[in-house]
Order: sequence, then structure tokens, then C-alpha cells
Amino acid sequence: MSPRHRRRRHDELDYILAHRGRKRKRAARVARRRRAGLIVAALAIAAVVVAVSAGFGAGTAFSASCDLNSLRPVEIGQNSFVFATDGSLLGSIPAERNREPISTSRMSKWLPLATVAIEDRRYWRHGGVDYVGIARAAWKDLTAGKVVEGGSTITQQLVRNLYIGQEKTFNRKIKEACLAIKLSQKTSKPWILNTYLNSVYYGNHAYGVEAAAQTYFSKHASQLSLLQAALLAGLPQAPSDYDPYHSPQAALDRRDEVLRAMLEARAITFAQYNRAIRSNSLGLRAGRIYTRIKQPYFFSYVIDALDKEYGANTVRQGGLKVYTTIDPRLQRLANKAIRDILPYKEDPAAAIVSVEPGTGAIRAMTAVVRKSGNQFNLVAQSARQAGSTFKTLVLASAIEKGIDPDSTYYTSAPFTCSIGPWCQGEPWNVHTYDNSYRGSMSVTRGTLSSDNTIYAQLTLDVGPRYVWQMAHRLGIHMSPDRPVASIGLGALAVSPLDMAAAYSTFPAMGVYAKPMAITKVILPGGHVDTDSGWGKPQTKRALSEAVAWKVNDVLGQNALYGTGAGSGDGLHPNAGKTGTTENHADAWFDGYTRQLTTVVWMGYPKGEIPMTSVHGQTVAGATFPVPIWHEYMAAALWHHKELAFELPDKYPAYRSFTHGNYGSLGYVTPQYDPQYTAPATTTTTVTTTAQAPAAPPPATPAPKPTAAPPPKPAAPKHETPPATPTPTPPPPVASPDPPPIGPGQIP
Repeated sequence: MSPRHRRRRHDELDYILAHRGRKRKRAARVARRRRAGLIVAALAIAAVVVAVSAGFGAGTAFSASCDLNSLRPVEIGQNSFVFATDGSLLGSIPAERNREPISTSRMSKWLPLATVAIEDRRYWRHGGVDYVGIARAAWKDLTAGKVVEGGSTITQQLVRNLYIGQEKTFNRKIKEACLAIKLSQKTSKPWILNTYLNSVYYGNHAYGVEAAAQTYFSKHASQLSLLQAALLAGLPQAPSDYDPYHSPQAALDRRDEVLRAMLEARAITFAQYNRAIRSNSLGLRAGRIYTRIKQPYFFSYVIDALDKEYGANTVRQGGLKVYTTIDPRLQRLANKAIRDILPYKEDPAAAIVSVEPGTGAIRAMTAVVRKSGNQFNLVAQSARQAGSTFKTLVLASAIEKGIDPDSTYYTSAPFTCSIGPWCQGEPWNVHTYDNSYRGSMSVTRGTLSSDNTIYAQLTLDVGPRYVWQMAHRLGIHMSPDRPVASIGLGALAVSPLDMAAAYSTFPAMGVYAKPMAITKVILPGGHVDTDSGWGKPQTKRALSEAVAWKVNDVLGQNALYGTGAGSGDGLHPNAGKTGTTENHADAWFDGYTRQLTTVVWMGYPKGEIPMTSVHGQTVAGATFPVPIWHEYMAAALWHHKELAFELPDKYPAYRSFTHGNYGSLGYVTPQYDPQYTAPATTTTTVTTTAQAPAAPPPATPAPKPTAAPPPKPAAPKHETPPATPTPTPPPPVASPDPPPIGPGQIP
């Protein structure tokens, strides 16, 4: 071997030894930090316990409130009642309906084992508070930079549900730990575990394992298999997130997590784990809990809000009187409109939610589902692709960035995005609904025809991340929650309630209001709860008045001449946008007047099943949701004032911009609609692409004609107004709303 090669090998060996030395030092530092974190956490908890139990300083004063004898668990039979906005009884929350306490001997042996393994692995060894578990959770949260593991024991969770509620304060956490220690000293471990299993909330109105077994599997708790018990044991941590009816994959992942915990705790053998983990089926067989509760969708939403504030047991048995925003008249009209337009048993499901602009008050929340079984909240919890209803957020983002929708032109043609960070990898191909194209057209015109190729280019110019941020600003929760190239075409999943609240921002002239379901809660003893903020709208300015006004202008034209034509009643000015998802699995119409915002969704709850032959036609936003919206809103607004949308203090300020280059446009022969009258503009000219507009900038449309009101009867005998002639708007400029293309890639 040459001296040169020997020197190289010697250098490599020195490098390897030095690298290993650095790794050992890093490992030692990590170990020291871990030990330090555990010591700090343990010392902090020990200090609190010592202060309380020994009576030092503030611990003496606090110890007086940590007395089981001074606290009264909620008694059986003190039911809570929920009332509608007119004072009528909406429903009650009695324990005997949704909860059936049973002994541990009447439960499947897997339920206690699975619950202890996932919730409190050292349950049988600690004294109510698991110092090791809290330290471990604190260290994991610290190293992860976020909350990844809770430290509460089963005893602490039972104390929280039975005695002190869910408020998140340091004082409450210390009180919870103190009470857990005393409860553990006073009662036996089997009693605590049995009481917990009979009182914890499993979602979908099911409290306790017996009600949960009936809700999800239509069987007694004693009959549950290992897989079914593991599924239930994983629900209490986050019943909405792991709801197997609307998030089956999340529920399946959580069930597998419980099985791994059981294996680690030696509650099951490796052979049992190996057999169980192979199953990809949840084995659901829905019960009939919802059918026993009036207005199940809104009722479920109200209970979730109450649970977060007061704790599950207090809500169920705490003698509360809850007054809500729901209007029973609108509920009946919404159900009637759905059943009138979709009258057959084989028809898809449809949902309606109405929100009051400016306050967020939920006035209607209902759905019609033909198939029997447990109906999870389609309106508030379901996550379905928004389709072209999301183009409104692109429009608002563009106007906010100074892009004039009337004088900004794009080319309607097959579009391939292959350049730039949003289209890396496989090119993104965009086409229109019926593969018909109209050449150069304004953004306003592209909105009325719901042209996918126009809005794909506009989204890239505005920036998908900007549109994503706009959605967050308007309170929309998306799944997956990340910006993608096709966000403007509705590729992300949303809920109808979130979309209704977001669209309400526009008639409220840019003021977003968080959805509000509860106006007042009267506590046991007759005291009104004034500390929780019930009935106080939670609002914020999300958009300028100028942006909201221009969106109202464009969507108002769409309700007259575009894909939303026929939605209005001819009296109350309205605006809105249709939406149709890929393969026609979901159809939407999101619309509003000054008084009310209403979203109509249509689809199959079980999954994205194409609706290609409903009453002999393919479903799109304009085919069924628009007629449902029209019938419902015409009746809902009967005898209400005819209010035009407000004018802004300042009009939008537009500026020039240069279109980006993101790929290529296919050549097409432009198709023009001779019935369309282009609107005028007074805005500045923007820099366009190489293809100049084929026609001058559009001109402002004539004011919306106002039909003379029909003679009003002196005393109508029914809620639905008599048939009135509705002005026939010009035919839509395009075929029903196009579905989105694939979600693209993140940069």
C-alpha cells in the first residue's frame, strides 16, 4: 500500500473516531436534559402536593377547597333542557336515555384492559396522581414543542367530569390532582374504573360503555370483541376527531394505537395483536340514539359546546336550561324544501345550514338522510370537497391584492401548470366542465361561467398560500390543512357550517362572526351564567368593506346570469356561488342575502359516491342545490324587508400587475355567448399576457330589476308563501359548475 493511501485511511479513521465521540457527547447531553426535565417536573408536582397535604402557606387555604365532603357530585335525575329561539323545548339530556350504568362484570373483559392501557398505564400502581406519567408527558411535550401526551390519570379525569368541569386553569389542575388523591384514598380502584367507564363521553350522544356499544355496534358492552373494545377505548380523548362515522381512517389509526398500548402493557399477546392489527374494518353497526333526540344535528352541536365549557356529566345531569339560536320555523322550511326537491327514498342526502350575517347566530341546521342508522353531524362535522364555492375566496383574495375582476383578463383554454414551485413533479392539467372554452375573458366573466382554467391561473397569480390564509381568516377548517395549487378549485374538504360562516362575511361588509348556537344558560338555582360569554357575538374585521362590496357585486351577477341563476325570489337581492366536486360526489350552493346566509350541500354521507343519475340527470350545483336554496329562502324571507347590499365607505383601489408564467395553454376556437352583456369599468388597466383581450373591458351591468311585490294576504294560514311569479333570469352562461382537478403539489 502506498504512503498516500495509508495517510488517507489514517485520516478516515480519525474522522470516524471523532464523529463517534461527538455522537457520545450529544447523547450524554440529551440524557442530562432528560433527567433534568424529569427532575424539574417531579419537583414541581411534589411541591404542590406537599404544600396542600402538609398545609404550608397558600396550601392551607387551598386545602379547604380540596375537600370531597364539600363537593357534591351531580345527582342522577337533574336533567338539562335545551330550548329553541322561540322558547319551545328543543330537547332534553336525560341520563336514562343515553346512559345505562352497568357493573364491570357486565362488560367485555377487553374494555377495562384497553382503557387502562391507553389512558393510564400505571393506574393500578399510583395513588390517584401519576407523578412518573406527568413527568413523562411534560418531557415529551417539552421536547416536541407542543402537547403530544396528556398526564391526567383516570382518577383525575373522573374528578373533572363529576366535580369541577373542564376550565383550563392552573388552579383547576392543582385542585383536580388534590381531589384525585383524596378520592383514591377514600374509594377502591375497581370502583373508580367502573364509575369512569360508566360516565365518560364516547361521542355521538353516548355516555358510558353500554351506550357507546349500542351506538356504534348495536350490541351490549359484554358482547364487544377485542377490536371493538379497542375502538371505544380510543374515543374519549377526542370523540369528534376519532368519530368512526365521519373520520374512519382516524378512528382506525387510533384503534391500532390502543392495540399497541395493550401489547406494551402485556394485556394481549403478540399473536393476538398480530391477528387484530391485520383488520382494516371498523365493524360498525349504527344504533338509533339520534332518532330519540329532536333536531339531532343542532342538538349535537349544542352539546359539544356545553361539554367544552362545563364538563360532560354536568351537562347531562346538571339541571341546566340552555337557550339557543335555532328557529324551528326555518328548520321545518329547510326540511320541506329538501323533501320537495328530493322526494324519493333512493335520493342522496342533503343538508342546509343558515347563519345570520354579523352575529353568527345559527338559525337552521338540518339534513335529510334516507338511509337508516346513526346520523353524524353532516352540517358541522362532515368534511367534503368544496368544489367551485372556494373560487369566492380566490376572488376576495384577488380584489384585496388590487386585481380588478372586471378589467383583468385571462385566456379560457386547456391549461397545463408545469413551471414554478406549485407544480413541481407531475404537471397539473386543468380543463372546464364540458371542455368548452371562450378565449380571452375577464375574471368576472370567468366567475359567472365558473371557468376552471381562468381560476387556476388566477389562483397561481394570487398565490395558493394567500388563498389558504384567506380561508383561515374566514374561519374555515380544511382537510388536509395545507395550501395546494388547486385550492381555488375546491380540492380541500370543508364543512357546510364553516362555509356558511365564511360567506356571511360578505353581506356583513367584511365582518366575520364565529358560528353561535347558544344565547343563554341558566345554571342550577336559577343563576344566569354571565361568565362564559353566551349570546355575545364573537366578531372580527376579516375584510375591508371595499373587498366585500366587490365580491357581493360579482356574486350578485352570478345569481342573476351565471351558474346561480334562478336562486333568487325576485324580491330580495341575493348573491352566491355553486360548486360541484370531482365525479359529481358533492354539489353545493352557497348564497346569501342581507338577512341570511344559507349553504345547501348534497351527496352521500357514506363516501364520495358519484351522483350521475338522480331523477335522470347528473347532479351539479345548479341542478338540485340551487332549487332547494330558492324554495327554502323564498319561504324563509317571506314578509322580510327587501334590503339591497350595503355600499362601502371607500371603493377598491386597483393596481397594475403582470401575469405569471406557469406553463402552457392549449389552442381553442373561442366560443362567445351572444346573450351576455359585458359590464363597463372605470378601473385602471392591468398588464396582460401575450394574448390581448378579444373585446374591450366589460361594462357595469344595469341595476338588478326589482319586481313589484305580490299582494300580501291578511292572515296566511301556512308558513310557505303562496306561489308568486319569479322573473326569469337570462340563461346561465355555462354548463353546471365544473369539478376540481387534483390537488397539485406543495412547494
